[in-house]
Amino acid sequence: MPLFPSLPSPARLSDLLTRHPAHAGPLLMHVDGVMKAGAPLTAAQCELIAAYVSGLNACAFCLGSHRVYAEALGVAPGLVDALLDNPDTAPVAPEMRPLLAYVRKLNHLPSRLTREDVRAVLDAGWSEEALYHAVQVCALFNLFNRLVEGAGVDFAYGDGDAMTEADRSSDYRGFAERLGVAGQG
Repeated sequence: MPLFPSLPSPARLSDLLTRHPAHAGPLLMHVDGVMKAGAPLTAAQCELIAAYVSGLNACAFCLGSHRVYAEALGVAPGLVDALLDNPDTAPVAPEMRPLLAYVRKLNHLPSRLTREDVRAVLDAGWSEEALYHAVQVCALFNLFNRLVEGAGVDFAYGDGDAMTEADRSSDYRGFAERLGVAGQG
């Protein structure tokens, strides 16, 4: 149920952003920079991290939407759920395991991260830039999970929801433009 009285039921992220557009444009441009800028992580890896963090935070909207995006970009169906059920046994690529462990610890116990945690990621073949990128995705989705949960965005993505080809080729800046909030902020 939406918590903000101005939101319809069910409430989508677009409903929240168009009703409160002051910072929506710059926020979505930042999302675009983190998720689609051709940085060290692929778009599929970014979406996997986004869905994983959202699941760790029990944000059903972001988990559902970014699971759909991750799978549309080639992440194996069921991988996000397997990670959430048991990250130690999930069928994830070996090089992803320490990166996802870092993200999990950052999400739950950031003050307990150590140089050994960083070393595990670097030893798996990732660069410091790639680790920083993963940290940005984790931080970004902690922000979005709180925006969504704080307002009561409650649209539930289901098995029948799929990204269209236009969605896959679009970016968050385009989303802001479609909502009419690109120049806001």
